[in-house]
Amino acid sequence: MSGDGERLHRALLARVVEPGDEVCGRWLRECGAEEVVRRLTGGGRRLPGVTDVRWAGLRARAERADPEQDLAVARDSGTRFVCPGDPQWPAQLDDLGDARPVGLWVRGLPSLRIWALRSVAVVGARACTEYGAHMASTLGAGLAERGWVVVSGGAYGVDGATHRGALGAGGATVAVLACGVDRPYPRGHTQLISRIAEQGLVIGELPPGDHPTPSRFILRNRVIAALTRGTVVVEAAYRSGALATARAAQRLGRFTMGVPGPATSALSAGVHELLRGDAVLVTDAAEVAELIGDMGELAPARRGPVLPRDLLDPEAARVLAALPARDAASRQEIARDAGTTEDDVVARLYELRSLGFVERHGDGWKLTRQATLPIDRYRG
Repeated sequence: MSGDGERLHRALLARVVEPGDEVCGRWLRECGAEEVVRRLTGGGRRLPGVTDVRWAGLRARAERADPEQDLAVARDSGTRFVCPGDPQWPAQLDDLGDARPVGLWVRGLPSLRIWALRSVAVVGARACTEYGAHMASTLGAGLAERGWVVVSGGAYGVDGATHRGALGAGGATVAVLACGVDRPYPRGHTQLISRIAEQGLVIGELPPGDHPTPSRFILRNRVIAALTRGTVVVEAAYRSGALATARAAQRLGRFTMGVPGPATSALSAGVHELLRGDAVLVTDAAEVAELIGDMGELAPARRGPVLPRDLLDPEAARVLAALPARDAASRQEIARDAGTTEDDVVARLYELRSLGFVERHGDGWKLTRQATLPIDRYRG
């Protein structure tokens, strides 16, 4: 368990090093947080793996850092700082190795560790289409209704639609930000992120007040991938940041899924490229849950509409198939096309008439309208 000293040291390092810094991660693994902070603030010799210029820059940041103030600001905004070894630390983040977060700033009441145990990420394009927003919202709601914690990045487009779908279903959702959790980004999602903090969790690696940068968005994605059992991508162009999340999930051995779109859509091109590789095609929450869930969480079997003729025995079905689509046919013609005797055809035709499939027209027989209607187009 992390003590107050360890938490203070890691809070300082969260202000000094960038997310995902594997050099600092190695320092923490080999020396411990206390020794790393002592070297950065007390004039100790340079730690290995960085140049003199880089070391000087880190020390300058460390001199300006005020971890007590950061922790106090966090407390005032209902935020806690969770470190490796804490009861609320999600152990799956340790799979990131030296790129593991120094700590996570967590806004909201639920236990991050418990929620992460049954969580799934849904990510995708910011400038998504109406189809992408609909699929993301439907997935978010469907997964939440099945008891899954839905994780995304709080951005415009697919992320926002996913969070709203989960919230609308009264479910659990987590927003992983690339900035301080006390200053929601994008600004247009301030209300949404505040609602997530009230009903779920808002988390991030950066200390209070810190701002997002393009590189921080990309690095944030590894946390989304590591935190969850699997990642679903809904609409992503070839250069989409959502693909970085999917590839991080693949490297970590997590499930990677994609929702297909039109073959002509540039916003689905990245998803289709994933599906040509190791990703699994999914179309709804049931299919996602079947892949990443526990034994027995099976999606329903998918079938086309059942026709009344599907329920006939093979001999009657063969006679029925021998009748022409529109015109009447004689029993001799039907017997020839069905490959059976006239007596057998007559017996089968009267059976089919009692079921409403055929009707007699003089010396001939003709199909009724019922013979081609689905009995339940929504079955299966």
